[in-house]
Amino acid sequence: MIAINEVEIADIKSPHHGKIKSILIEDGVIKSIADKPYHNASKIINGKGLTLSVGWCDLGTYIGDPGFEQKEDVESACNTAAAGGFTQLAVLPNTSPVIQQKNSVRYLTAGNETRAIQLFPIGAVSIENEGKEITEMIDLHHAGAVAFSDGLYPIWNTDIFLKCLLYLQKFDGLLIQKPEDKWLNLYGQMHEGKISTSLGLKGIPAISEYLTLARDLKLLEYAGGKVHFSGVSTWQSVEMIREAKQKGMKVTCDVAAYNLHFTDEAVLDFDANLKVNPPLRTQQHVGALWQGLQDGTIDAISTAHRPHDEECKKLEFDLAEFGMLGLQTLLPMLLSHGDKFSFDQIVEKVSSNPRRVLGLAIAKIQEGEMANITLFDKNEKWILNHDTNRSKSINSPFWGQTLSGRVKYVFNNNRMLEV
Repeated sequence: MIAINEVEIADIKSPHHGKIKSILIEDGVIKSIADKPYHNASKIINGKGLTLSVGWCDLGTYIGDPGFEQKEDVESACNTAAAGGFTQLAVLPNTSPVIQQKNSVRYLTAGNETRAIQLFPIGAVSIENEGKEITEMIDLHHAGAVAFSDGLYPIWNTDIFLKCLLYLQKFDGLLIQKPEDKWLNLYGQMHEGKISTSLGLKGIPAISEYLTLARDLKLLEYAGGKVHFSGVSTWQSVEMIREAKQKGMKVTCDVAAYNLHFTDEAVLDFDANLKVNPPLRTQQHVGALWQGLQDGTIDAISTAHRPHDEECKKLEFDLAEFGMLGLQTLLPMLLSHGDKFSFDQIVEKVSSNPRRVLGLAIAKIQEGEMANITLFDKNEKWILNHDTNRSKSINSPFWGQTLSGRVKYVFNNNRMLEV
């Protein structure tokens, strides 16, 4: 039995939302919620000054395991996720071997029944993520794949994209697309604009994203099915998805947290940790992304967690790999924008909505429900360094900085982890 006493509840679906309550958990289930503290539990946590929400879920975490374990393995990814407040992760298929066979799916799901951090593999759409030949998606679905995507790569082949839409309808499968024209992005280093021109770096144009997105929406309208767009970053994309939803099309999308926090001006110092894809855009695009979150056009916020070893990042900007760490710094990053977005909305965009997109069970903070929770301090300050970092990699623009907002515990699957 675990008691969390006098904690603030943050769950808009719960009748206890916004109230100070004490929670008693027994055998992984929320046994009771009361006004007074519990004193008879085997573990008692003082929740004063802390906030408790439903455990968070990420829509696209990159884990290098198997094949690139020097970047991140299953153990380090789970530890990093816990430190960031996440209890469930949808895992991208870009490993070696690619997640295109049943054994690869089972390798990642093998510990889900016994660990606090559960992994949900995203099966590859095409063999080796090359966009030329479709994988055995029905087999992958039965093995436990939660959705289908080429992950870090766009589904560039129009015929493959169309066939996937038709194929996945057999079992109501979800297609996840990274909207990007790989030819327009070729050799691009950052957002195409005044900053890229001044730095002499080849740009990644906004049209690369919304041109592909426009094509995919037309195919979705034609063939049916459902599509989730991962990492939208332009105002044009937000407008098109808003219109598609108004038409009743089955379309959802997420935005990478870093695209809400930074603009392309952050790249002026050539920090390779800020070389990301989708790239950091201008303030016009960032403003549209916040508006899309507020009006519900953008369903979720993703961490876009892309760990890299130093050999991939300690290079000249144009030679460095794309990506930054995201799991452990999501909370302080979003809390710094409290003037744009309510805390209740933040919790919804990183907990219930990602699960809804993936078709996972929606956790609730109510008596009788399985406990899937995150406990955190919105005000605690900490420094991201070798002592606090839980990832194998250190490619974060926040390295060495003082951050505000820290996760204390996560609980899921009858397992509690103290961060």
